Amino acid sequence: MDGRAIAGKRVQRVITYSFLLAVLIVLYSTTRVNYLLFHSLAEIFSIVVAFSIFVISWNSKRYIQNPYLLFVGIAYLFIGFLDLMHTLSYKGMPIFPDYDYYANQLWIAARYMESITFLVAFIFLRRNKMPQENIVFAAYTGITILITTSIFYWKTFPICFVAGSGLTPFKKNSEYIICLILITVIILLWSNRERFEKKIYYLLLWSIISTIISEVAFTFYISNYGFSNLVGHYFKILAFFLIYEALIKTGIERPLEVIFLDLDRVNKNLKKENTIRLQTQKEKEKLIDQLQQALEEIKTLHGIVPICSGCKRIRDDEGFWNQVEVYVQKHTEAKFSHGLCPDCALQLYPDLYLTGENDEEKSKSPE
Repeated sequence: MDGRAIAGKRVQRVITYSFLLAVLIVLYSTTRVNYLLFHSLAEIFSIVVAFSIFVISWNSKRYIQNPYLLFVGIAYLFIGFLDLMHTLSYKGMPIFPDYDYYANQLWIAARYMESITFLVAFIFLRRNKMPQENIVFAAYTGITILITTSIFYWKTFPICFVAGSGLTPFKKNSEYIICLILITVIILLWSNRERFEKKIYYLLLWSIISTIISEVAFTFYISNYGFSNLVGHYFKILAFFLIYEALIKTGIERPLEVIFLDLDRVNKNLKKENTIRLQTQKEKEKLIDQLQQALEEIKTLHGIVPICSGCKRIRDDEGFWNQVEVYVQKHTEAKFSHGLCPDCALQLYPDLYLTGENDEEKSKSPE
């Protein structure tokens, strides 16, 4: 990449984050007019991001090789739906007038779903097993129906906010539990960082950190229009913006790097395995050549062996005459032990041989 391209990307990055800063300033200015307007705009941003993540993930499911991204991408449809219901039921919205604090319950339900999704997705990543998208979709549909029914119809979901006194212990403890889950997600994300493209890894990391800060901020407010609530929504916007950078903007600008990241890794592993196989094949061929050479040497004993009629020496391939035992030992694994047969013993040592026979006959005769 040349200097102009690098400088261009830096300028683009500055423009992007300047735009984000301007958006935050404009959003803050809306709180001077109507806090409900600020809340609606902030939540709509996260809802659009969540639905966009689902659309890209669902339409790319045949090509995504990273089970973590696919699982999280499908789940964000339902996280976005709970955030949408949270926005519509926020205090001051004229849609659910029977109770002012449905939004707090929907918020904590959405954050539980989001944090647990990040955690459960590592099960598929560790097993390197792609989730079955239809089953995941059906499971999240059932969970979402149970949550919304328990809040709006059965009214069995724990109360999260009491007017005048603020957050309930359930709400505060849930925020802390969610933070602990997200810290666990950070640890697992770090241990599996090689499974993600570097930029996506850092964007996801800072998105989760921003979510933790947001959750901590939401443990302090005593009013739905308070400053702590404002800070929490700011960090939620930042968290979803970073997710947008990681999974949407990066996916559109560099789809091959995102969708085929694992394919590239598999290709590298195949190349490495192929190199090992070629090396093993060469070693096998070398061993086969050695065995063939040994067989050829052994086969020479099955052919015509030039042997002297007088001294019984054998002529080798180089024209030298060798003793029989030397030749045989050279071309086989046989070993020799020397002795004398009776005929040779009688011919070479007649006196010793005859004396030995007489002594033997005397020892056999009866006394």
